[in-house]
Amino acid sequence: MRAVATTTIPAENIQRFGRPETGWRLRIYTIIFEADTRAGRWFDIALIGCILVSVMVVVVDSVDSVHQRHASVLNAIEWMFTVLFTIEYLARLLCVRHPVRYALSVFGIVDLLAILPTYLAMLVPELHALIDVRVLRLLRVFRIFKLGAYVAEFGALGRALAASRRKILVFLSFVLLVVLVMGTLMYVVEGPGNGFTSIPVAVYWAITTMTTVGFGDITPKTDLGRLIASVMMLIGWGTLAVPTGIVSAEFTAQKMPRVPNTRTCHECLSEGHAPEARFCSDCGAELPPWQRD
Repeated sequence: MRAVATTTIPAENIQRFGRPETGWRLRIYTIIFEADTRAGRWFDIALIGCILVSVMVVVVDSVDSVHQRHASVLNAIEWMFTVLFTIEYLARLLCVRHPVRYALSVFGIVDLLAILPTYLAMLVPELHALIDVRVLRLLRVFRIFKLGAYVAEFGALGRALAASRRKILVFLSFVLLVVLVMGTLMYVVEGPGNGFTSIPVAVYWAITTMTTVGFGDITPKTDLGRLIASVMMLIGWGTLAVPTGIVSAEFTAQKMPRVPNTRTCHECLSEGHAPEARFCSDCGAELPPWQRD
């Protein structure tokens, strides 16, 4: 017979949230937290679809013309997704042995932020006098961050950014030095008469110019000022490529991960054993035959 799906529990989940309960709670844990079984994969796919659709509802509801014509329908859909995400959140808390630890984790907080604004607007109606309730709805876009748990590339990007954080910090320090010096120079050259009323305003102009945004609300009027602006624009073209190159180099330096292997030891629940392995590399227990669902 096929090995039951309760043997695919990652060691990091056990370390963070504790070993799940047995029986039906363990079954719920396997479906919600694992993607190696058919039920787990379908749960993840359905959850991703709900997240994307719910975010689209929030985006569409922000359009005044659509909100005025279909407010009741959009509100009903929003409540449907809120109830579904609430049930999912409670199920996650129910199936782990340390629910408080999960609730205080990053994804636990994101899960809470995904459902809190709807209840907040209902329980505290006085907020309507202080702020438009649609501002609270904007907090629901936190649901999109739940996708990070299901896309492996987010992990690769995070590792690349973490590995290059010192280089990026040095680069940002250099950019800050350049905009401070050039902004001060423009303040001296142009002066308050041409819109550069203070050094912070001149630094703001230097940032928008160096990043090639160029809002045009402040522009140099003198020939020397335009020369400085031209140099800033050219510097901006060069600096835009630096952080991209830093992160790209870290991506290249990373080793390509092998195909994920979820073969799990029944004794210590450590996973990642090779398909041909006979014994657990952590506890030495004999491994059952590996069968991918």
